[in-house]
Amino acid sequence: MTSHHHGVRVRQDRELLRVSLDRHGIDGALLAELHGVLDLAERSPECRLVVIEGSGGVFCTGMDLDAAALSGASSDELASRGGEEFLGLLTRITTVPRAIVSVVDGRVVGGGVGIAAASDLVYATSRSTFGLPEALWGLLPCCVLPFLIRRVGFQTAHAMTLSTLPVAAERAHRLQLVDELADDVEPLLRRLRARLSKLDGSTISDLKAYQRRMWFLSEDMERAAVAEFTRLMSAPSVRARISAYATDQILPWERRT
Repeated sequence: MTSHHHGVRVRQDRELLRVSLDRHGIDGALLAELHGVLDLAERSPECRLVVIEGSGGVFCTGMDLDAAALSGASSDELASRGGEEFLGLLTRITTVPRAIVSVVDGRVVGGGVGIAAASDLVYATSRSTFGLPEALWGLLPCCVLPFLIRRVGFQTAHAMTLSTLPVAAERAHRLQLVDELADDVEPLLRRLRARLSKLDGSTISDLKAYQRRMWFLSEDMERAAVAEFTRLMSAPSVRARISAYATDQILPWERRT
């Protein structure tokens, strides 16, 4: 069964639910659609595996800056709500009682790195790159970092944030940001699907709940992530950079002539 929504395509076949992201930037609509996909997975007793993939050589480019500028998301209230909604999605990916696999074939930026890092498994092709450019805008990947640190450790997450340089697929594999590196991931997915079909749904739920209890992310840290994102998004310099990009496509490191 295949269904089309604004920004995503969903295909469901017994144990497997596959969602393709046609819209690369993250906004409130995309977050709602992804929650809807997870709702569908939870309502489907046979479902064991949810695959999230991009399109056109892009997995996800993070926050939709055009949408942020147009919606006035630099205000405290809207920025806070946006941070809470994105953090809520990443947290749900780590707790939903289904296996979540991000299939990356191309570029992953900002919040897209968060979706990948929060997933149970990441399969990537050799042309993929992972980057956190937020510091170039005067921002930080506040909501991404807890999930990235859980996956690759403090120093790697710190270096990716500070340098803003993209990490190539082979290095991402060595750093354990990618679990499997292959130019054809379909055999990997078929093998995983066959194995997961042998598990009770409750086993996946039990594992993810148990792992959550061992994780350092607390409610206080979640509040801190949202608060810092809100503070940075409300800064006049950040608002000016986002506005310049939305209106004139001027990147932060480019000077007006």
